Amino acid sequence: MQAGARIAINEQKENPMDFALWKTSKDGEPAWNSPWGSGRPGWHIECSAMARKYFGDTFDIHGGGKDLIFPHHENEIAQSEAASGEIFVNTWIHHGFVTIKDEKMSKSLGNFLTIREMLDRYSAETLRLFIFSAGYRTPLDFSDQAMRDAEAGVDKIYTCLATLADLPENGSDNGTAIGKSDWVKLEQLEERLESAMDNDFNTAQALGYIFDSVKTLNKISGNLPVSPAQTDLQLLGDCSRTITSFMNILGLITQEPKQYVQEKQERLLATLSITPEEIATLITERNQARVDKNWSRADEIRDMLLEHHVEMKDGGDGTTWQVKD
Repeated sequence: MQAGARIAINEQKENPMDFALWKTSKDGEPAWNSPWGSGRPGWHIECSAMARKYFGDTFDIHGGGKDLIFPHHENEIAQSEAASGEIFVNTWIHHGFVTIKDEKMSKSLGNFLTIREMLDRYSAETLRLFIFSAGYRTPLDFSDQAMRDAEAGVDKIYTCLATLADLPENGSDNGTAIGKSDWVKLEQLEERLESAMDNDFNTAQALGYIFDSVKTLNKISGNLPVSPAQTDLQLLGDCSRTITSFMNILGLITQEPKQYVQEKQERLLATLSITPEEIATLITERNQARVDKNWSRADEIRDMLLEHHVEMKDGGDGTTWQVKD
């Protein structure tokens, strides 16, 4: 070994930087006969061969973990371009790792989770939202809290879209009830989403725009007049379609929103320690207490229902309720 060398130099190499195209066979490993003896292709040449077979000499996007930049992907480039004389890949995308408590998932550390194990605990949409919540090159730390946050995020988008779906199709000639800043924000949503994705596939930024718009849409839909303006309904409908279309690209919001919300409510309803009839009775009592200006009793009933995970919403059509996680 030369002084300063980390590994012994292989005298069979013409250059110390050369890498193996063909591995000599070892006992118990698959092997094929070749002009260079019995063996198998090296790891790097396997990938170049598969890429060339299915994509040709040049293709647009090649992905992989950031730990593969060197030596694997550099070796793929060297051998593929030497063989074809063409550019191998136009764009490389190297992603960060999913970590647990800031440590890379590893079987040796015992902190390894498979996708199948994850899907036993969470929906596919929750997992996708969790993954897209960070830039693809950024390490993503897994935790049960992070997954619960992602699950709540999925519910929030579905609930917003279900509310928008209940708005009337036709409106009045009244003036807009939407403030100028909110109008501009919603009107430019599609443009902002495209800009985020053009910015190095920035899904985290795009989802930030989605949730900011959901917050605005919830505020607007909760304060629309009885006869909304047709222009307002058109804008809200356009936003709903933009959100749905974008999320579909990410494999999200694949279910009909109103059905999703209804089924979620039915599952939660089955866990309540109070019956719908008892809820209706308490709401009637609360409404009478408000008429009588008995605010303390009205607040007491509201807090009682919240303890049972029942949230009320007062509107022009009366008081509605839903079960909260």
